[in-house]
Amino acid sequence: MKSAAVIFFILCAISFLGAGKYFMDLQRPGVYPPKQVLKKRAGTLAAGGGVCLLIGFLLSFFR
Repeated sequence: MKSAAVIFFILCAISFLGAGKYFMDLQRPGVYPPKQVLKKRAGTLAAGGGVCLLIGFLLSFFR
């Protein structure tokens, strides 16, 4: 059970790093893909990271 929690924490970190990259790309002018697509991708990755973080905490709490 502990390894499952660690895997979810790693997925959380990767998702938040990806979301951060897309948020940083939003600050640059003239980027491709369009800013609406970048916002959607960043939001999706951040939400997925939050869910993985919640699952990781629940697994580590109830082990």
